[in-house]
Amino acid sequence: MGLNAAVSCVWPLGAVLGEGPLWWDGALWFTDIKQKKIHCFDPATGAQKTWPAPSQTGFLAPRKGGHFIAGTKTGLMDFDPASGHFTLVREIEPQRPANRLNDGTVDSQGRLWFGSMDDDEQQATGQLYRLDRGRLTPMDSGYVITNGPAVSPDGRVLYHTDTVARRIYAFDLGHDGALSDKRLFVEIEEGAGYPDGPTMDSEGCLWTGLFAGWGVRRYSPKGRLLQTVAFPVANITKIAFGGEDLTTAYATTAAKGLDAAGHKDQPLAGGLFRFKAPAPGLPAFAIAED
Repeated sequence: MGLNAAVSCVWPLGAVLGEGPLWWDGALWFTDIKQKKIHCFDPATGAQKTWPAPSQTGFLAPRKGGHFIAGTKTGLMDFDPASGHFTLVREIEPQRPANRLNDGTVDSQGRLWFGSMDDDEQQATGQLYRLDRGRLTPMDSGYVITNGPAVSPDGRVLYHTDTVARRIYAFDLGHDGALSDKRLFVEIEEGAGYPDGPTMDSEGCLWTGLFAGWGVRRYSPKGRLLQTVAFPVANITKIAFGGEDLTTAYATTAAKGLDAAGHKDQPLAGGLFRFKAPAPGLPAFAIAED
């Protein structure tokens, strides 16, 4: 069941909590939540760029004009890479100052889906949201750590992860953005780590990073474990498909929680990795704002 993929570290930057990988405009964008940074890696030139963020930032979502929406501690902010400026677009959960935004994705209709979570990872105050052309709608609740969502290639199924419970759920996704029939898709067995960010490929298979699990897994649309890719570090947070043919999988990782011995055993913890995937991924979409 193991996939003989050569995993290599392309940027050993030692992120405390690398997250939110996104292939956009020929480069791999990602964040370091705890160090409040946004990073960009250009594989064509090897260029590495870093911007300071105003607060903990979990994800980036493309928008028109070369800007991004950044999911931060306080809400959604416009991020302009050209200037490095951040501008608040919308506060999220001002009544829950202990929460922050964690992960998100844009579906083929241009809707932004994202989740909140308790920054202390204790209380089930996290929610799943949909932002559709300026209209914000809470869609699900009761999460300690939200991850994802990810949407199937046909746009009819949305997957969302309850990391602490080690469960990935599936929902029917309507054309209007409604969710129904929440059901268990996969439960990660005890001792195998915690499911972190989910990502879909073009064959409708779901990939999940495993935090404290030393790898990533690929599941069939029916929830059958197809492949496992082993990593030399324990905490793999999420993958994104990049390259011209979208078959290069980039993975963010985390050094969070490692003591001195852990850092010695995992010198590449927090690095950006890549490997060749067996099937192409799906292209990223920009937020629809008309």
